[in-house]
Amino acid sequence: MPACWTLNENVSLLVVLSWLAVNVYLFTDTFRWYAKEEAFFYTRVILGSTLAWARASAVCLNFNCMLILLPVSRNFISLLRGASLCCRGPWRRQLDKNLKFHKLVAYGIAFNGVIHAVAHVFNLERYHLGQAQDAEGLLAALSKLGNAPNESYLNPIRTVYTSTTIDLLMTVSGITGLVISVALILIMTSSTEFIRQSYYELFWYIHHIFIIFFISLAIHGAGRIVRGQTPESLQLHNATFCRDLYAEWQAAALCPVPQFSGKEPSAWKWALGPVVLYACERIIRFWRSHQEVVITKVVSHPSAVLELHMKKRDFKMAPGQYILIQCPSISTLEWHPFTLTSAPQEDFFSVHIRASGDWTEALLKAFGMEGQAPSELCSMPRLAVDGPFGGSLADVFHYPVSVCIATGIGVTPFASLLKSMWYKCYESQSLPGLSKMYFYWICRDAGAFEWFADLLLSLETRMSEQGKAHLLSYHIFLTGWDENQAIHIALHWGESLDVVTGLKQKTFYGRPNWNDEFKQIAYNHPSSSIGVFFCGPKAMSKTLQKMCRLYSSADPRGVQFHYNKENF
Repeated sequence: MPACWTLNENVSLLVVLSWLAVNVYLFTDTFRWYAKEEAFFYTRVILGSTLAWARASAVCLNFNCMLILLPVSRNFISLLRGASLCCRGPWRRQLDKNLKFHKLVAYGIAFNGVIHAVAHVFNLERYHLGQAQDAEGLLAALSKLGNAPNESYLNPIRTVYTSTTIDLLMTVSGITGLVISVALILIMTSSTEFIRQSYYELFWYIHHIFIIFFISLAIHGAGRIVRGQTPESLQLHNATFCRDLYAEWQAAALCPVPQFSGKEPSAWKWALGPVVLYACERIIRFWRSHQEVVITKVVSHPSAVLELHMKKRDFKMAPGQYILIQCPSISTLEWHPFTLTSAPQEDFFSVHIRASGDWTEALLKAFGMEGQAPSELCSMPRLAVDGPFGGSLADVFHYPVSVCIATGIGVTPFASLLKSMWYKCYESQSLPGLSKMYFYWICRDAGAFEWFADLLLSLETRMSEQGKAHLLSYHIFLTGWDENQAIHIALHWGESLDVVTGLKQKTFYGRPNWNDEFKQIAYNHPSSSIGVFFCGPKAMSKTLQKMCRLYSSADPRGVQFHYNKENF
């Protein structure tokens, strides 16, 4: 095994391979059953192999539709995270990849959906061919069944004088199948990264078409287009023996007319559990949304950042967690995730919100950041809060060495962690398990440092007083400045405190050399398990993931970097 391949990635690969193996097993097992099952012998005469293709993909669709809601059930994920006895180490970190698994399952639904739809298009054409005037032999005999009394039909197309499109729109299965396909296309296309980043509200609203998707899925099989021979008929009519005697079925005692029935719909059985679980999730959210949230403080920061302090009855949090916020005056449906920037020791909880879309811009405007702020807190717009929920950053204190990396507003998740460290130092408490934390913040705008620099300064002072200055090593990188700032920085470079942040640690200008940084950390902690936590853009995430693989030792007793990215 190469040195760059970590245990965490082994588990990720195991999860993906397990999911893929179950899909392959379900597909092949169902395909073989429908290709050989005697009850569907006459059905295969009309449809051929597309029967097995349609049914095998349908089972895989049901399986993936069962899974699709589980990764986005936030309370369920938080419950699993809390069950440390069954979710430890690399397995626990897989819960932080819930959205990746959600997307993987969505691709599985799309892939099997295409197979299922194409197979049924061929099935409809074959049903039409069975009713054609030039149809003959066993195919014609089977298609004409159901015209006489006491006969049940096998071919759902009863006349040749209709088109495939009309037949599709005249059945429950056809209509619901069309609705499912359209809903899936809309959901998938609106989930692209470009749409999510630029038009989040569009993504949010269209994603809720999943309700129509699941309702249609539950009743899709009610049409029972695919029919097979009944168990009673199989006892009286042996298809292997009687298939060549189709002209004598009415008269032959050994080969009575075969009887057929549609297969019981089963999609609802697969989806019922997860749908009920997700419904409970939304009921909990509805209940929480009606709990009173008191806004105690509003602070406007540079770079269009809004800080909100709030209180809520029985609200309990842990460092690194996040909440969902709804502002009914903006939208009664939209909930947006924000990491908590307060510490559990504080008597309030807070978030920092940067304007980065229609909803956040409307929220900042509602709180007066684009004009005159409301004079009293009671005149502020009402907010609803759901959560808190666990995230990957909650595991920072579980490693002996942690490396925390943030870009821009991505620093907010780490504010809660650093505040918690400050309170533990203030109360002379130890940090069980954590012996060293490296903190990196890369930011373009010097003004954005203001609100966070105060926290670092306070933490720096408190840890020095407690003799714990060695516990935290922080590095701040400024990637954007103008000529006046550069002159000001150069003139005050020799001062004891940094001219930008006011901290003892000097600000670096430019971007970090991650090879040098990881090499030094690996050298400082040669036999440690190091957690790397990141909140920021995807491009840098890939770079950091590569660094974790590159500098992890092939020897399990050597240094191991475990990558964790904050996901919502």
